[in-house]
Amino acid sequence: MLNALTLVTGVAALLLAAWCGWAAHRDQPTKDWHFIGMAVVSLLAVIQLVVGIVLLVRGEKPEQGTTIFVAYLLGAFACVPAAGFMSLAERTRWGSVTVAAGGVVLAVLEVRLYDIWGG
Repeated sequence: MLNALTLVTGVAALLLAAWCGWAAHRDQPTKDWHFIGMAVVSLLAVIQLVVGIVLLVRGEKPEQGTTIFVAYLLGAFACVPAAGFMSLAERTRWGSVTVAAGGVVLAVLEVRLYDIWGG
């Protein structure tokens, strides 16, 4: 898989987590700017999902199995949007904490995707 895309997505997810963690530390809910950040990170995850599916269709195979690779791709794709929707329901600092946790989870999923592919 594209190592650069995996690295950029993981770093962007950690930056989003730090940004929302700082907002939670300052006792602020997620704001419009946070949602723009979530959109950027989600776009990177969508690009990764498309690239991963294209690689599979072309016949390339991950070392640890296609099923688990696709499951992790879908999880990475859904992670930040799910946290964003949950933060809309919780309009306190805990909404920011939820998005920060989603960013950390996405970064961990990126490391695991790298391992599954054979990196």
